[in-house]
Amino acid sequence: MTMTQTEFRTDFVRAPGSLKHFPALVLNADYRPLSYYPLSLWPWQEAIKAAWLDRVVIVSEYEETVRSPSTEIRIPSVVVLKDYVTPQRQVAFTRFNLFLRDEFSCQYCGAKGDLTFDHVVPRAAGGVTSWENVVAACSSCNLRKGSKSLRQSGLSLRKPPRRPAPSQLHNVGRKFPPNHLHDSWLDYLYWDAELEA
Repeated sequence: MTMTQTEFRTDFVRAPGSLKHFPALVLNADYRPLSYYPLSLWPWQEAIKAAWLDRVVIVSEYEETVRSPSTEIRIPSVVVLKDYVTPQRQVAFTRFNLFLRDEFSCQYCGAKGDLTFDHVVPRAAGGVTSWENVVAACSSCNLRKGSKSLRQSGLSLRKPPRRPAPSQLHNVGRKFPPNHLHDSWLDYLYWDAELEA
């Protein structure tokens, strides 16, 4: 039985508690991470199970091993899916993806943290809730703007809000690495990044 792509997209990132010890970086069949933010990781148990079911290829391992009565196996640190998971063509309009698009900073003053979202054209003035009209905003700027237009509030946007392509969010996600990056992951996390001249 194979896991459907929809199930995989929602299940490839596990609860942080299960990733404390020896997580495995999960790469698509093209050797790119399925996601940079959050980084596509499985607990070691899931990686071993997927290898046992012949769904992944183990390309790197930790020094540590696990044992059963008949088998000893090194814990996988990087696994590659045997079947390619097609990336989503459109990005879901969620609070998290909106904050990721805006790099977790207020689009009026650039502040980080204590973020909410703001309708550029207020809903009271006919503004809609869409990628092109909603931005991340700190509480202070959101209060200052209220239901006023940009001109009335004296605020200006750092960049115009647009619907992001999946690849754009993928690239933004690379700017926010997790607290722990195992050495065996590094060759797979940034190899497809464009080199700067």
